[in-house]
Amino acid sequence: MDVQNLTAEDAKAEHDRLVETIKAHDVAYYAEDAPAVSDAEYDRQRQDLLALEARFPELITADSPSQSVGVTPAKGFGKVRHKVPMLSLDNAFSSDDLREFEGRIRRFLGLDATEDVSFFAEPKIDGLSASLRYENGKFQQGATRGDGQEGEDITANLRSVTDLPLELSGAKTKVPDVFEIRGEVYMSKSDFLALNTAQAEAGGKIFANPRNAAAGSLRQLDYEITKSRKLRFFAYAWGEVSGLPGVTQSEVLTVFKDWGFSVNPLSKVCTNMEEAIDAYRKIEELRASLDYDIDGVVFKVNRLDWQERLGFVSRSPRWAIAHKFPAEQATTLVEDIEIQVGRTGALTPVARLLPVTVGGVVVSNATLHNEDEIKRKDVRKGDTVVIQRAGDVIPQVVEVVLDKRPDDSVPYDFPKTCPICGSHAVKEINESTGKEDAVRRCTGGLICRAQAVERLKHFVSRNAFDIEGLGTKLIETFYEDDLIKSPADIFTLEKCDAAPGNLQRIKNREGFGEKATRNLFDAIDDRREISLDRFIYALGIRHIGQGNARLLAKNYLSFANLRERLSEMGDASGEAYSELLNIDGIGAAVADAVTEFFHEERNQDMLDDLLREITIVDFELPAQDSAVAGKTVVFTGTLELMSRQEMKAKAESLGAKVSGSISAKTDYLVAGANAGSKLKKAADLGVSVLTEQEWLDLIGG
Repeated sequence: MDVQNLTAEDAKAEHDRLVETIKAHDVAYYAEDAPAVSDAEYDRQRQDLLALEARFPELITADSPSQSVGVTPAKGFGKVRHKVPMLSLDNAFSSDDLREFEGRIRRFLGLDATEDVSFFAEPKIDGLSASLRYENGKFQQGATRGDGQEGEDITANLRSVTDLPLELSGAKTKVPDVFEIRGEVYMSKSDFLALNTAQAEAGGKIFANPRNAAAGSLRQLDYEITKSRKLRFFAYAWGEVSGLPGVTQSEVLTVFKDWGFSVNPLSKVCTNMEEAIDAYRKIEELRASLDYDIDGVVFKVNRLDWQERLGFVSRSPRWAIAHKFPAEQATTLVEDIEIQVGRTGALTPVARLLPVTVGGVVVSNATLHNEDEIKRKDVRKGDTVVIQRAGDVIPQVVEVVLDKRPDDSVPYDFPKTCPICGSHAVKEINESTGKEDAVRRCTGGLICRAQAVERLKHFVSRNAFDIEGLGTKLIETFYEDDLIKSPADIFTLEKCDAAPGNLQRIKNREGFGEKATRNLFDAIDDRREISLDRFIYALGIRHIGQGNARLLAKNYLSFANLRERLSEMGDASGEAYSELLNIDGIGAAVADAVTEFFHEERNQDMLDDLLREITIVDFELPAQDSAVAGKTVVFTGTLELMSRQEMKAKAESLGAKVSGSISAKTDYLVAGANAGSKLKKAADLGVSVLTEQEWLDLIGG
């Protein structure tokens, strides 16, 4: 994707598409243990997203997959809140990407070219991430990554994993009182083949690959099933600790070995980036000969004090990166092109393929993204195409094999009306640029069955109300039968079902009965109370995903306050609109979408009906032992004691809100050299102005 030639509107449309697609892929991978495609294509999608956000930084929101990791934990296991988040890693796809990674580190830390930066290189194991908590040297609790903040309690199952000591007794190093070991649970290739052979003989499930087998085995509710399968563990990181037994990554992992953990033998310290690049090449050469799957190499800054200074962005550490191996591809036939309509009205073309196996997974669908993408690649029915798997639920068409195109081939004619409701499908015009959006959208709104159904599916989805048993098929059926037409109908379903004279009781439907019906009603009742951030996300407002929903909840604290402020919002010059835009991470597109939602009368009616049935729990800011927790700070001018990026990161880690503009609600302006107009505005508004040193003194250095 050539982001340099995209208009702002085209970039926004492509960003919207990537956000929705990647989120669906995250659910398939993290929650369902059933990715339909390889990690390489998934990484390509993320790379496209990051390239867009680098070229158009105004698109970055807390909702973007670049700012989040994983998905909400599934049911069936208890929940474990990670005291130190389990984050994902940014990706590199070339040696130049690795060199740029080193450059970012140098710029952030203010290092000159003469200072060496050493890296710890280790194979990236293709398994299931787990965190193991030890107290006084004894294994107490184990958890999956989950959404990075909260995972599943799999303590019992982890006790059966090879390479996982139940008690630590280092011969050389004392074990701290509290230590969370993190690493990857995996299944060796030889054990995987043996498992599938046994499964086939017994008529059981055949696993697609060792990663799926490991994940499926570890997340069994029946401990005996997990115990019967040979799972292994490589340790490579840590979470909450009461002390660290080393000052570098390599020193700590050496201690892990002393405590009885398996540390990958191919791991090594590289004294500079060129050595690191060479390590990648050597590990890639060994890949096929290993008895376990790897999909790349991870590089971490070796010095722990530098890791601490570098800190984290929302979904990944600044001090680590994964260099993935190249994507797998295959050639197949486009049997048809169909249009799917999403909850925001976007018409998305999908290629129906002659099924083909790519890297051990059968692929029968591929995304064609949008109308412009079909034209650019000139994909047609009957074409032979190269497809590429990479972590998306639907893989991507890379290119058309033109010399195999049929003689009677004709270009695809993208529909100008919605295939579901018949409404006009248009490309919106950006008022500021006068150019068309890349995505064509149905104008039917709530009269469009596809949009209405997709919004209801979103409302009950895992990261929203998470109503067990009320899945995709049931939503579609209940919508068609006029049982659920709006979110409030979900919570009045039992009352309507029991109404006198109702001859279509749910218990009499095929697949139900007394017990199943009772379970459904109980599951709905269990979700009559919901946190503010999940509720905002459930509303399905365009551009509002989990990250932005949490951002709004964090700043408005209660739904009553949020609704009041946004419902009364005037034009872009009003105070309420400026207040919304001043939230770090909220841009004009998000602000406009939120404003439009709360100004729509039908949405207000929907909210009134819904609020009679549910309770929304106010957002509580986490306690921070910091002088700046909850304060709003703006940085301006040339900062000399610390890079602006590091200064901002430190402020946010202490609970402060970082804004890009001065307002009456700003608590501090930290002014470096050549501060300019923000300094004058701060003086006019009576905002406290601090020098860099005064700010550092305030936050304790």
